[in-house]
Amino acid sequence: MRQSQIFAKTKKEAPKRAETVSHKYLIRGDFIDQLAAGIYTFLPLGWRVHSKIENIIREEMNKLGGQELLMPTLIPQNLWQETKRWDEIDPPLFIVRDRHEKKFGLGSTHEEVITDLIRKRVSSYQDLPLYLYQIQNKFRNEIRATGGLLRVREFIMKDLYSFDSSEKDSIAFYEKVKITYLNIFKRTGLDVVAVEANSGTIGGDLSHEFILFAETGEDKIFFCSKCGFGANFEKVGDIKDCPECKGVLEEKNGIEVGHIFHLGIKYSQAMKAEFVDKNSKRKPIVMGCYGIGLGRLLAAIVEASHDEQGIIWPESVAPFKVHLINLMNNKKEADGIYKKMIENKIEVLYDDRDKTPGEKFAEADLIGIPYRIVVSQKTLDKDSVEIKKRNSDKLELVKIDKIVNEF
Repeated sequence: MRQSQIFAKTKKEAPKRAETVSHKYLIRGDFIDQLAAGIYTFLPLGWRVHSKIENIIREEMNKLGGQELLMPTLIPQNLWQETKRWDEIDPPLFIVRDRHEKKFGLGSTHEEVITDLIRKRVSSYQDLPLYLYQIQNKFRNEIRATGGLLRVREFIMKDLYSFDSSEKDSIAFYEKVKITYLNIFKRTGLDVVAVEANSGTIGGDLSHEFILFAETGEDKIFFCSKCGFGANFEKVGDIKDCPECKGVLEEKNGIEVGHIFHLGIKYSQAMKAEFVDKNSKRKPIVMGCYGIGLGRLLAAIVEASHDEQGIIWPESVAPFKVHLINLMNNKKEADGIYKKMIENKIEVLYDDRDKTPGEKFAEADLIGIPYRIVVSQKTLDKDSVEIKKRNSDKLELVKIDKIVNEF
């Protein structure tokens, strides 16, 4: 992509309302645009990152045996009422009416919809297990939407739902998902821990949050560095000693980047989602649900990976792999390098604009693409280009005919 053509205009200053690092840099780098409180447009640079995260999550869900589907956003009132969540869910639902005055809740989570789907299609133990997931818009009627993408009213979530014939099998899958989640976050460049958590209005008897420790995080976490036990404040209250090893618990701030719940039979019992076992007895299906908010994960990556100049994207989720910067009046050499990279399917953002070197370098640091290639008269005199990693000060000269091999 030529930078002269991309739909993006960086800003020198962050808006006054921006408090977190991710909010400041994502706005300044023109990755996102705010429409209203907690409601954002993902611009081309931001959507490229979002799509990379989505693809990582999808790969890992498919490895687990998950099958992807897409459920409606409009959920009829009667489904919510079957589980008593129409009036009890927190935060409360966004509620809309159709022309016949029928009420619908905008989906903040989809346990009712997926349970209704399953009760219409599963009848025997031979139909189980089933693991179904979607990547879809969610709506949360938050009182206070702050921190950019960290707390929003509309966002895209990956939600996975598991259906098993026994508690044992359901718990075993829950543990597999926990490992998979840690792998997802590792692939996006984050060092995350799983901590015990309350289930809230989602419900269930077992729940874990996945936490990135960060000063800007709103979650209060108690963590034992001795054995690795962790739990959020709501789960353990004010205890000082680790319940696992009696070590001292440290209080830390964290950002929740994922949450998993073992639901047991809460929804299947309320909605009569049952199966017939080997002994011809009817039993409620044992369920679990597992969520990741993609926008929040994107923001968390920025919170964890930046410097004073801007974002430092991990290569796995960067909008482009290479930022090619031309400092010549004559663009022939840079155009040729750009063409070769495109032919070899190397993701490259080519700064072909008529701006000063200082402006180009400042924008490159802000946007945070992993590799910067500079074409200048100084480098061309040596038949080379200058390559620099975004997270390093080291400069390297590479011959022009060797560039493609480098990447």
